[in-house]
Amino acid sequence: MSDQTHMQPGEFKALGAGQIAYVKAMTSDDLSNLFPDAPSMEPGLKLWVLLNADGTPIMLSDSKEVALANAAEHELHTVALH
Repeated sequence: MSDQTHMQPGEFKALGAGQIAYVKAMTSDDLSNLFPDAPSMEPGLKLWVLLNADGTPIMLSDSKEVALANAAEHELHTVALH
């Protein structure tokens, strides 16, 4: 038996913003989906986005470590998504 808890997307969203966040890899090609006002970037750049539990973007970085540090600075508990 696994110690991992599996949550449905709606359950994860219900946890509420401001307490739990996750970091997701993306490319600059997908940037406009989350950040419509972002300036255009070189295509294919690997980026990391910090998102609230409800999927609202918090910040964007070119470093996973920076995104995680930002979460810690704002006392957000980060969780892994699989």
